[in-house]
Amino acid sequence: MTELRVVDVAEEQLDSVWQVRIRSFGPGGDREKWQQNARTFLDDGRLLGVVDGDGDGDELVAAARIWPFEQWWGGRRVPMGGVAGVVVAPEYRGRGVGSLLMRGVLRRCAEKGYPLTGLYPATTVLYRHLGYEFAGSRYKFSLQAADLRTLGGRGAAVRRAGVADADRFLELASAAHADRRSNGPLIWPRSEIESWLADEETFAYVADDGFVVYNWSDGALSVDELIAGSEETVRALWATVGSGSSIARTVHAYCPPYDPIHLLAEHEAEGDAKINRWMLRLVDAPAALAGRGHAEGAVLEADLRIDDPELPANTGDWHLSIAGGVAELKPAEPSADALHLGPRGLAALYAGTPVATLRGAGLVSGGAALDPALDLAFGGTAPYMLDYF
Repeated sequence: MTELRVVDVAEEQLDSVWQVRIRSFGPGGDREKWQQNARTFLDDGRLLGVVDGDGDGDELVAAARIWPFEQWWGGRRVPMGGVAGVVVAPEYRGRGVGSLLMRGVLRRCAEKGYPLTGLYPATTVLYRHLGYEFAGSRYKFSLQAADLRTLGGRGAAVRRAGVADADRFLELASAAHADRRSNGPLIWPRSEIESWLADEETFAYVADDGFVVYNWSDGALSVDELIAGSEETVRALWATVGSGSSIARTVHAYCPPYDPIHLLAEHEAEGDAKINRWMLRLVDAPAALAGRGHAEGAVLEADLRIDDPELPANTGDWHLSIAGGVAELKPAEPSADALHLGPRGLAALYAGTPVATLRGAGLVSGGAALDPALDLAFGGTAPYMLDYF
């Protein structure tokens, strides 16, 4: 008898992962580059697979990798395991292999100390079954390059950036997201930022209080990220991108829907903005809530009943205290006034979904008197990501 089991992918199994990937996503990409990247996940157990076999001649039939991110929530950084490259061989689909794999991913995220895990779903059915819920979006807007070119900002000195500026980019992004109390943006490992800055097809410029990273995309320009701490720098960096308007009529911009560029550009972004939604799950509820920033004026004392069948450590009766922008979740005695929720409701609440919406979807019940205080504590700017992983 053979059995399906979760394993750490080994070097000699990378060819098998590649084959399953091709059958799942179709041909494309550079095999050598993919394998080089995949090896960075092998080193510390962030590439998991499912094998079918008895130990001898195991066949790898599914795989997933975990990115070591940090994510901004309420202006504070929370470690997050970004799940990507989830693939299952066609002949093994519909047999619970994806669920088996993702349960292994959740356990590994817990072992790695990631209070959160997030992903872009190819299907919501699998991930909702395991406790993930929609938390935010990735927005792609299309602007007229000529509009950007005329924004000015000549008072801000802008220079080309290189690999040596990686730490500066991290400092500038951190300062901006803390000041804005951002929800959702990622912090990539420093090595990844260095590789982007070393890529000759990536254009990066830095000012005293901001930077921009962009590239060519099918005859248009595409802005991956623009951070600016002042109006003058906002104008200068967008004008730098817009200086290519004689060649590129359009600039695609990955940015939040409330970015200053929407107020500065003479013409509004094209109406067909592209939106990719992403999902979130709490792996360690006390650590996730303690790590998140909350509204400074919010004061909350609330009893919760969490039922998490996949991660039993989250299950139980808890007392949530929030004051001064900081939360604490401690075990408590059962309460008749508790807010009842599962992992999907907890993830959506964490992301700032109004409690009335969660009640309408049946994701929370009880504790109705808590709704206004919960909305205040978890509210804020709409969560967004700039990156697809």
